[in-house]
Amino acid sequence: MQNNKVSVIGGGSFGTVIANIIATNGFDVQFWMRSSEQVAQINNMRENPQYLPGYKLNSRVYATIDMAEAVHDSKVVFVAVPSLSFREVVKGVVPELDSDAMLISTTKGVEAGTFLLMSQVLSEESPKSKIGVLSGPNLAKEIASGHLTGTVIASSHEEVRNGVKALLKSETFRVYANDDMFGVELGGSLKNIYAIIAGIAGALGMGFNTNSMLITRSLTEMARFGRKLGADPMTFLGLAGVGDLVVTCSTPLSRNYRLGFALGKGGTVKDAVAEIGQVVEGVSTVKHVKEKADELGVYMPLANGLYKVIYEQQSIKNMIASLMLGEQALDVEFEAHQEKVLSNEDV
Repeated sequence: MQNNKVSVIGGGSFGTVIANIIATNGFDVQFWMRSSEQVAQINNMRENPQYLPGYKLNSRVYATIDMAEAVHDSKVVFVAVPSLSFREVVKGVVPELDSDAMLISTTKGVEAGTFLLMSQVLSEESPKSKIGVLSGPNLAKEIASGHLTGTVIASSHEEVRNGVKALLKSETFRVYANDDMFGVELGGSLKNIYAIIAGIAGALGMGFNTNSMLITRSLTEMARFGRKLGADPMTFLGLAGVGDLVVTCSTPLSRNYRLGFALGKGGTVKDAVAEIGQVVEGVSTVKHVKEKADELGVYMPLANGLYKVIYEQQSIKNMIASLMLGEQALDVEFEAHQEKVLSNEDV
């Protein structure tokens, strides 16, 4: 890249590790966040103690609350803020952008009221920009600890895919490319739903057999929904699909899994979110997905069951029963003809 400046918008855990990887690769990172206290901690302590205590940041990471300063002269801008505030923040980014700047979303969620994914929000707000999506099994704490990690950069533009790979690749962080941006992004959003369900199952004392069944049935449900919306179902067999699904359904490092575990122990969503202290995207995502699935007539018993638990206060036991009694009889649907899928559906 000719220009040595990159911007990361959003001071959470994932934004922090992305900023640090890029800085360690020799680029100057302009790191925007809302909190002046957090800015001072990063610039003075070389640390983000609220989200990743003890994780030392490269001196090339410079934090600011000034959006104009944050994106000035950057050719690549990563947006790493929750879906609830994504459009609002992007509206502040766009007027300050260089005309040829790339916009990369790292946010896993859908917009309330529109069912737009974050790449679609970026395209609406900045129609001339080249857009990309970064997604995969990327637990920030493990990336910060140097664990071997893979991610996916998806874009219809080869320039975006190659540019992001150059920024982020390292000895412990491998970047793969995909041109199915919609499928990659949808996989990252949908898996949060099933991580909550896996957390509930874990709290109820269910074992590895149950977790394995939940993951594979969740994957089928994700691919079924994605295919209806126009994504390539085979994308869900990659890192941004099954890879991300496995990790978030298997570890308390996942916020969504922790929320589900709290629900399984009899807690409330409000108390669990307060204890976690960060946005749990799956809570809103399941509502939007359930509504869209009803609109499109897509069979999604797991998502529907979780929706009833969270928004209709239905018994968790009823949700588990929906997995055992209401599922389709067909095991693998990725290559199946639609008529075969429908003929195997239980009535």
